[in-house]
Amino acid sequence: MWYLNKMLFGSFLALGTMVATSSYSWMGMWMGLEINLLSFIPLISTSKNMYSSESALKYFISQVLASTVLLLSIIIMSMKMMFFLDMNHQPELIFNTSLLLKMGAAPLHFWFPEVMEGLSWFNSMILLTWQKIAPMALLSYSSKTLILLVVAIISCMIISGVMGQNHLSLRKIMAYSSINHIGWMIAATLYFEMIWIIYFVIYSMITLNILIMFKKLNIFFMKQLMLSMNHEPMLKIFFILNFLSLGGLPPFLGFFPKWLTIQTMINENFSSLAFIMILATLATLYFYMRVSFSTLIISMNSLFQPYNFPTHKFFIMATNFVTLASLVMSTLIFNFF
Repeated sequence: MWYLNKMLFGSFLALGTMVATSSYSWMGMWMGLEINLLSFIPLISTSKNMYSSESALKYFISQVLASTVLLLSIIIMSMKMMFFLDMNHQPELIFNTSLLLKMGAAPLHFWFPEVMEGLSWFNSMILLTWQKIAPMALLSYSSKTLILLVVAIISCMIISGVMGQNHLSLRKIMAYSSINHIGWMIAATLYFEMIWIIYFVIYSMITLNILIMFKKLNIFFMKQLMLSMNHEPMLKIFFILNFLSLGGLPPFLGFFPKWLTIQTMINENFSSLAFIMILATLATLYFYMRVSFSTLIISMNSLFQPYNFPTHKFFIMATNFVTLASLVMSTLIFNFF
C-alpha cells in the first residue's frame, strides 16, 4: 500500500513541477509550486525515520513562507500593471527573494541542511535535484534584480565553504555542496538559460551516482563511509572520483558546466564576480578533498560492517564510468568534428 502512495504522490510531485514550469501566468506557476509542495510532504513523512516528521514540518513552514511572499509579489505586480503604479523594481525584488528561499539559496538557506538531516537518501535525492527545477526555471523567466542575485551568489559560495567544514554527517555535507552549486546555477541563469540547464543535468547525474552508493551501503556518517569502503576498492575509487567531479576539478565532467559559466561571465564583462566565485569555491573544494582523502587513506576495521555491497554492480560501475569519462569523450568528439 505504501508503494502505491509513493507512486501517487511522486506523480503529483512531477505534475506540480511541470505545471509550474510550463504555465503562462504567474498564478499558474504558484499553483504548480503548491501542488509540488503538498506532494512532497507525504513522501518525507515515514515511520522508519524518527526525524522525518520534524523535517517535514520544517520544510512545510519554510516553503509556505516562501509561497506567501511569492503570492504577495504576484499581487503587487498585477496591481502595478492595472493601476500603473511607480514601484521601481520592488515587486521583482520580492519575487526573486521568495524563489531564493524556495530553492534554499544562501543567505536564506537556514532550513535546507536541517531538513536534509532528517531525510532518507531517496528523499534527499528528490530535494537535491528535482525540487530545484521549478524555482530555478521561474527565476530564469523573471526579470532579475541583479544586486540581489549577486549577493545571493557570493553568499552561497562563502556560506557553503565555511559551514561545510568539520561536518561528519554526509547529508549535511551534500546539503552545503548543493548550496554552492545553487550559487553557480544562479550565475548561469543571469545570461543564458541553456547553461543552467546543462549545469543542472550534469550536477544531477553526479549527485545521483554518489547518493546511490550511499543508499546501497546504507551509510549516513563519515565513520560508516570509511568502514564500508574498506572491502570495495573499485567502489572506493569511483566514489572518490565522483566526489572530486562534484567539486569541479578539471579532468572530470563536473568542471564542464563551471567552465561554461565562467566563460559566459567573462564574455559579459562580469570577470570580477567570476573571480570571487572561483576563490570562494576553493573553501568548498577543501571539504570535498577532506572527505575523499579520508576515505582513501584512513583504514578502519570493525566487527559490524554496515552493509555488504551486492555483487551485481554493473549498473553502478557503468553509470560512474560514463559520467567520469564524459568530459574526455566529448572533447575528443568535438575535436574530431
